[in-house]
Amino acid sequence: MSDNNKGPTSSGGVEQFGYKQELKRSMTLKDVVLYGILYMVVVAPMSIFGIVQKSSNGMTPLVYIVGGICISFTAMSYMRMSNKFPIAGSVYAYVQRGINPHVGFIAGWLILLDYLFIPALIYVVVANWGVALVPNSPWFVWILVFMLFNTFVNIRGINMTKGLDWVLFIVECVALVAFLVIGLSFVFRGGGTGHLSLDPIYQAGHVNLSFIASACSVACLSFLGFDGMSTMAEETIEPEKNIGKGILIALIFMVGVFVLQTYVASLVDPNWQNMDENLAFFNCAYLAGGKGLQYLLLIVNIIASGIANNLTAQAATSRMLYGMGRDGMMPKFFAKIHPKYQTPYLGIIFVGIFASGIACLLTLDQLSRLVNFGALSSFVLLNIAVFVYFFVREKQRNGFGSIMKYCICPWLGVLILLYVFTGFDKITYIVGFSWLIIGIIVGAVKSKGYKEVPDAFKHLEV
Repeated sequence: MSDNNKGPTSSGGVEQFGYKQELKRSMTLKDVVLYGILYMVVVAPMSIFGIVQKSSNGMTPLVYIVGGICISFTAMSYMRMSNKFPIAGSVYAYVQRGINPHVGFIAGWLILLDYLFIPALIYVVVANWGVALVPNSPWFVWILVFMLFNTFVNIRGINMTKGLDWVLFIVECVALVAFLVIGLSFVFRGGGTGHLSLDPIYQAGHVNLSFIASACSVACLSFLGFDGMSTMAEETIEPEKNIGKGILIALIFMVGVFVLQTYVASLVDPNWQNMDENLAFFNCAYLAGGKGLQYLLLIVNIIASGIANNLTAQAATSRMLYGMGRDGMMPKFFAKIHPKYQTPYLGIIFVGIFASGIACLLTLDQLSRLVNFGALSSFVLLNIAVFVYFFVREKQRNGFGSIMKYCICPWLGVLILLYVFTGFDKITYIVGFSWLIIGIIVGAVKSKGYKEVPDAFKHLEV
């Protein structure tokens, strides 16, 4: 069966997969792209610019170029599976149907390590910035305020978040354009490098396999929004077309935006060796435009991360829990839908409480380690699922195009991700594999020794 033939996705909605349509469909391609962009955050590089500059010898723009190319292989696998299986659950649902339901549960369990802890990580960053912006303000109050606001908006549903999304997107873009214009003006007036330079893009002798591994690790954390887009399939109009297309558009757009802003910042302050890792980008803004621009970017980052990023992260996590809950692989209350707003409101509330609680217990460094392990390990299973489903089971091997899409690209994605794994520290391995073992035990209990499958699979060939 060719993937150009819609096959089971041409009609029948989610019912063809053994489910009922419970979530409200209202998202267009434009909304899907905006959702992904806000999840990845237009101004995201500003928060980690100093760290990436020091680890890349001042070549942060190249990190995003290389990382974007490397993560694109996994993004293409998401596109293949979202086209064939346009349902909520993302990697959990795709690996279920690409390999089998039991491996699918493990994939979903692994990415929950990412989805559950990303909101907590964001809250810690935002609270730190909030205290820097308003000295002596209570740290936990920043977390509480943003958590309550995001939970309220998410429960009200996609129509409310769409309006807020556009406002937040415009605010981020205005702040970014202001920095780009003021920053380039500063450089052309003789500040910083005093001219356009290729040094932030490429320096001979400094680009090697270690550099690429580091770039991929940064990219996985920075571009995670593309996988979150797939969780909105059951709220998207024509998801078999719009989810995959939206992933591609959003990823290309974000790579370009990330490269552009970090390139200008590198020109404004080329002295990367002496940068403050936590405030490097904001110090570049101060250098180019004074305190006004510095505070503008700080405020916009607080809003972008605390609302835009966490709003979408909380929504994506609740949809993942919704997909697993209705299959009986997580507590059933995660699948309960609000009678008026048609949202998985109990899952949304759980994510808000869990994330804010974890943010108060773990450090930023600890949370960063947890996030990457969960994402990368589930991405490996997703790429393998594309190969197993299309190349092996569906026998789509005729012609170079099919071989490239369903064999070469997925395995390149696997190899790249496995290489990034080699750069993790001991604590990351301990926590990550402990989480995996717990997931294997939970899966065994839920499936009675991996003998039973969710009801939706009992009448399907998988």
